[in-house]
Amino acid sequence: MRKNRKESIIEIARDLFARFGFKKTTVDEIARALHMGKSTIYYYFKTKENIFKAVIKRESRFLAQKIKEAINKETSPEKKLRAFILTRMRCLGQLANFYSALKDEYLEHYSFIEKARKKDLEGEIEIIKSLLKEGVKSGVFTVKNPNLTSFAIVTALKGLEYPWTIETEMTDIQRNINILLEVLFNGIRRR
Repeated sequence: MRKNRKESIIEIARDLFARFGFKKTTVDEIARALHMGKSTIYYYFKTKENIFKAVIKRESRFLAQKIKEAINKETSPEKKLRAFILTRMRCLGQLANFYSALKDEYLEHYSFIEKARKKDLEGEIEIIKSLLKEGVKSGVFTVKNPNLTSFAIVTALKGLEYPWTIETEMTDIQRNINILLEVLFNGIRRR
């Protein structure tokens, strides 16, 4: 029963935070939406920040799972890299709270947000680096510095997050990813 209540709080809070943002959502509103007393919410979570932290963790796990599934379905390093990028962009559009935690400046002073951002960045760099190394090992990629290359790819993706996840249709995102990967795989130099 306790776990169900805690999960219900996280789920309702997730919807409210996504709709109104972290600042504007109150514990009173979360309690009202759940038909619970505010004290019940505080029994499970000491602060609104703790609720948001639980929401971010859930969305982060969801994203990691979707990326892992997409990569595991593919056989070549190129297809795995494409699956990573496409799945990441597709899911970020659905994970309003996680995306907000990654980009909103007003959340920077919360230490758990900074930890989430750092963990997200490091995790993505590691995934890309492992895909690059797999490609080098199989003779598909030529990468002199996997650390720098993976950092550059992740940084480029972060720069494209907003325009691609908020302002662009999924079919256009897929086309844009294919163009980006064509440049990545083949370079810009005329051969």
